[in-house]
Amino acid sequence: MTLRARLAAGLLAIAVVLVAPLGLALRSLEHLHQSALALRDKEFAASLLLGRIRVGTDDLRRAEDALLFVHDSASERRMSHQIVTLVAMADSLESYSLDSAARNLRGAVATVSLVADREYGAALARQTRRADSLSANGVRPAISEMERWISAGETSLRERTRDRVASAADAAEQARQFAAAVLVFAAILATAIAIWLTHSISGPVQDLEAGMEAVASGDFAHRLVIAPHRRDEFGRLATSYATMARQLTELDRLKAEFVSVASHELKTPINVLLGYLQLLQDGVYGPLSERQLEICHTLEVQCVSVGRLVKQLLDVSRFDAGGGKLEPRAFALGEFLEELEGSFRVLARQRSVEFAVYRDPDLPNQVVWDPDRISEVLGNLLSNAFKFTPGGGRVRLNVHSAADGVRMEVEDTGAGIPAEQLPRIFDKFYRADNQPAAADGTGLGLAIAKTIVEAHRGTIAVDSTPGSGTSFTIVLPTVLPIPLRRPRPVTPHGARRGPGYARTPA
Repeated sequence: MTLRARLAAGLLAIAVVLVAPLGLALRSLEHLHQSALALRDKEFAASLLLGRIRVGTDDLRRAEDALLFVHDSASERRMSHQIVTLVAMADSLESYSLDSAARNLRGAVATVSLVADREYGAALARQTRRADSLSANGVRPAISEMERWISAGETSLRERTRDRVASAADAAEQARQFAAAVLVFAAILATAIAIWLTHSISGPVQDLEAGMEAVASGDFAHRLVIAPHRRDEFGRLATSYATMARQLTELDRLKAEFVSVASHELKTPINVLLGYLQLLQDGVYGPLSERQLEICHTLEVQCVSVGRLVKQLLDVSRFDAGGGKLEPRAFALGEFLEELEGSFRVLARQRSVEFAVYRDPDLPNQVVWDPDRISEVLGNLLSNAFKFTPGGGRVRLNVHSAADGVRMEVEDTGAGIPAEQLPRIFDKFYRADNQPAAADGTGLGLAIAKTIVEAHRGTIAVDSTPGSGTSFTIVLPTVLPIPLRRPRPVTPHGARRGPGYARTPA
């Protein structure tokens, strides 16, 4: 399923599960609406009709009293009108399902209508006794019967109304509880769908982000968790990423191979130039004037500088290709630091910079490193510290014991490095641009230092504040965890060359 289809399906599912409770609520409202209509059209209408019948019965009783008392035709017409009205209302009452009450009420009205005709004639003929007898034995009992069945109908109607209202209330409560339960379930389901949808998208995105960060940092061997055979956009991106990583790996290999070959091939002509310059200075090809000797010395300095650059390029290319060689051996750390301090003390006096090496008393007596390479790293860091620290400043080398080995810190009070440039400070050929002195280097020294430290299974980090100084921190294991080579003859402190060898700024 493509990412677009997955998003559409997820959003549609969330919409459906959230709309379902709304549909149930509307269904409950419709049921309540129907119950209200039934109450209005049946119970309430029947109650109003019973009320009108009761009023009509009272009017009929009063009309009969007037007829017996006055014996006029107006009372007769009034009574006849009430009877007709009651007959019509009794007929209408049967449509409200009051059963026996409606039927018996209609029979009582019919009795009143039948007896009323004879009562009219007796009253109008001034036959008072006969009219009173018809009233007492016919009309009055029938009116009382009407009132009794009206009361029975009202009682039945109240009970039916109460039952209908209770039923509607129960249905509404059940609907409310069911809708609440469905809403909770829908919310949980919608949340689960949202989490799944987010995870199915954010997971591959984070994997791609990690892969791109790895590639940006030079780790072209990083592999994605995303399978390239996926049939969505992430599968295509994973395929593109794998292709890009292969191409970058090949380009990096070709670059390293080119630099290595070019640097190696440059060594021979540089050595030839240095040899002939030495012969010229020694007068083998005849005496040279003072101006010529000065030019030869300048050429020699430049050839040495180019040779140093070629050596650094070779070191970088070898370590990048995994072929950088280390020759670890055991040596006394205290003597190593003493010679390093002595080598840079002269430079400190020349630049009027305070310099000191601080050592923990609990440092290990011996370490197993490649002393030449570590001397190169510390020499490079100290040289840079002196280069960027003005007169009157301070440079320190602090060496401490650490849980994971030995921690060495090179601190200075120099110009510092801008924060936005720190992430690239260990890149090849990169130089901070906040000091003119940076233009003197090649930008390879820190890159080489990083590769040497990492080859020792250590770490190197930098912290800097512009205007306050810079601190480089190196942490190395006490023993390099690789097979040791047979040591070659060394000087008493364990190094074939003194720490001052790496003192020239890179």
